[in-house]
Amino acid sequence: MTLGSIGNPALLHPALSPAIAMPQSSSHSTHQATAPAQPTAQAVDHHLLHTVGAAPDKASHAEIMHAVAQVAREQLSRRWVAGDSADRAARARRVYYLSMEFLIGRTLSNALAALDLKGEMGQAARNHAATLEDLVATEADAALGNGGLGRLAACFLDSMATVELPSFGYGIRYEFGMFKQSIQGGRQVEYPDPWLEEGTPWEFPRSGVHYLVRFGGWVEPAADPSSTTENRPTWRHAGEVNAKAYDMVVPGHGTSRVSTLRLWKAVAPSQIDLHAFNTGDYARAAEFKNEYENISWVLYPNDSTPAGRELRLRQEYFFTSASIQDILARHQAEHGRLTNLSDKVAIHLNDTHPAIGVAELMRLLVDENGFGWLAAWAITKKVFSYTNHTLMPEALETWPVALMQHVLPRHLEIIFRINAEFLAEAAAHRPGDHEFLRGLSLIDERGERRVRMAHLSIVGSHKINGVSALHSDLLTKTIFADFASLWPERFTNMTNGVTPRRWLAQANPSLASLIDSSIGSGWRLDLDQLKRLLPHAERQDFRQAFMAVKHANKVRLAEHIRASTGVVVDPNSLFDVQVKRIHEYKRQLLNVLQVVARYQAMLADPTGLQNGHWTPRTVIFAGKAASSYTAAKNIIRLIHDVGSVINNDPRIGGKLKLVFVPNYGVSVAEIIMPAADLSEQISTAGTEASGTGNMKLALNGALTIGTDDGANIEIRQQVGDDNIFIFGLSTQEVANSRAAGYQPLRHYENKPHLKAVLDAIAGGQFSEDEPGRYRELVDALLWGGDPYMLLADFDSYVAAQSRVDTLFEEKAAWARKAIANVAGMGFFSSDRTIREYAREVWSLAAKV
Repeated sequence: MTLGSIGNPALLHPALSPAIAMPQSSSHSTHQATAPAQPTAQAVDHHLLHTVGAAPDKASHAEIMHAVAQVAREQLSRRWVAGDSADRAARARRVYYLSMEFLIGRTLSNALAALDLKGEMGQAARNHAATLEDLVATEADAALGNGGLGRLAACFLDSMATVELPSFGYGIRYEFGMFKQSIQGGRQVEYPDPWLEEGTPWEFPRSGVHYLVRFGGWVEPAADPSSTTENRPTWRHAGEVNAKAYDMVVPGHGTSRVSTLRLWKAVAPSQIDLHAFNTGDYARAAEFKNEYENISWVLYPNDSTPAGRELRLRQEYFFTSASIQDILARHQAEHGRLTNLSDKVAIHLNDTHPAIGVAELMRLLVDENGFGWLAAWAITKKVFSYTNHTLMPEALETWPVALMQHVLPRHLEIIFRINAEFLAEAAAHRPGDHEFLRGLSLIDERGERRVRMAHLSIVGSHKINGVSALHSDLLTKTIFADFASLWPERFTNMTNGVTPRRWLAQANPSLASLIDSSIGSGWRLDLDQLKRLLPHAERQDFRQAFMAVKHANKVRLAEHIRASTGVVVDPNSLFDVQVKRIHEYKRQLLNVLQVVARYQAMLADPTGLQNGHWTPRTVIFAGKAASSYTAAKNIIRLIHDVGSVINNDPRIGGKLKLVFVPNYGVSVAEIIMPAADLSEQISTAGTEASGTGNMKLALNGALTIGTDDGANIEIRQQVGDDNIFIFGLSTQEVANSRAAGYQPLRHYENKPHLKAVLDAIAGGQFSEDEPGRYRELVDALLWGGDPYMLLADFDSYVAAQSRVDTLFEEKAAWARKAIANVAGMGFFSSDRTIREYAREVWSLAAKV
């Protein structure tokens, strides 16, 4: 077997390794590892002058940030080289985490905390008349993701390093992210997010690490199909793109271990069509380059057009193929053979975006490296594992067979063969049950034939997990019940978690300091220690200190809201927060309905307003809607229109405000989450796989109002029924209501307060310039079946909000419950999740 067909043969030398393939600046730092370290302040000034090219006494905050980052980068590089050398010497088993998103946010604060350099760098900043916060604010968020999927992947890399797993994350080096969200006239407007425009000090270009990724064309059949060693099918591709590697370091905490995040940039095989350029056709010359390189421009390109859908498929295959080629090249360089691949390699599919990897590994093993089909398939099933992130059948990724044939013809052949052999196995399980086989098939034959990527992931993996106890249970009883009947041992649960280093220590340093002074700092690596806070909830001085921290965080958020929206809010009001991707199943619209109901009730109760019977409340939304998702974008506009009316109505005396914070991302979340009093987790029961925002908010002392859905159930179990506000139909009640023929009009007709809310929205009370603007949103509830059952849960939700008001007025009781939420979050550390993955899925030993 050779790797010449997998990638560049030159990659068989040690340049595969971070220890060797270092850019000049980090090679220099590696050389200096044996020399005495410079004092921090001198090191910063050295890099200002010699790396950044700025006079230390005249440097801007951004220039100082880059110099500080270079000092941290040197230390991270040394850790990186040492860890990789140790892994290669030990021929370690590694986990490779494939994900379309890694929402890592800013790197500086996390790196300094992991290196225990915050104090020294704070002093270095003060030497330049700056604060560390000033420097951090100049760093752009890495635009490598959008929502919970990407943030989960980022938390997991942090934890993989912290529990000392040999690990790589693989993704795409998006040049412009998903988009930068702007709000104009209440509408979401998308702009490119050029986060790399000024460069980033955190990436290491790997000039020697690149692979060709091919597309299109046709497949020439084998001359002798019965042969196991000769005359294999030949893929005659129509085009190819070069995948170039860029690495980022994800440091562990309390260890010198790091994880590697390897990102792929698409580069045209030739930079421009020189013939076109020389003949004066400059547009065609650039078009040739852009045709290939747009693969790594934007996360989730608009898929409402055929071109957009094809680009998405190309993106998914591009990064998956490059990653698996890289994995095989590294393995062969260390072991000299691929027959033991499953002993040393665990590849994890984070959702179905990299599912094509099952077919790609088969292609590389069979077509390029001479494996027999059965031997290759045995290896493939042992190597892959898969996390599912959705229970909604319509959200499971599928690709038209015709598109797959056009873009990846050889892979489609491989998928057809996998499917045929799998269905033969399944038929023996239930002879004659054709509906059973239709439900299992990797090809959906109803209407347009489509490849079911979740099915491919399941058939090609030895373990499949959900991300909360409820979600994992429902996977085996609903959408994947037939697979679970075949292979019950493959299905398991891995409840999500978040890293406390980012989401408490970094995002909320004042609360972290208070916790340190009360129970010590060990919770950063053992989050279960937070339970020791519970007795402190009975101390008045601790409660007062806790709520003082919360108030200071609310003041900071209020200033951010003023600066970004122009709306002035009261930090003494209850901060009611719903921050997440805008989607109908997450039910931001239900939240808007209750805000309108509250507004109407306040107007109907002027005496109560005057006598202070209404708890002041600021309702805060943030999140992005997919660029082609019309309903979600209309909800954003509705939030702004309702807010414009409420925020400017003098009759309610400022006791209700509604704001939408634009361009939600990690850095904005780090401002919002420490300030939240109430965490809105209100998806229809049975639709949210887990959620991680619910964990981050509770970790920062917010009380949850939510349905019994996703990880809300486990949060309730950990913090106690008295410390959470649960409302609405259960998963079983939702199913029963639908089975009985759910009729949303009955709720509209029988509930005058609900009718008044919907009539006000549909009738143009909040859009006088265009009275029918929201008729379609309301009609989808009344006449479109209300698929996420907002109207069914409305009364229960309003009643729960009333309980929130009552408790918030009892300051000591609210503080006790907020502290109980922090104390109950130990289970939700991503360190715990990763240890479970290592033990039960990846067969790796993690540090305890």
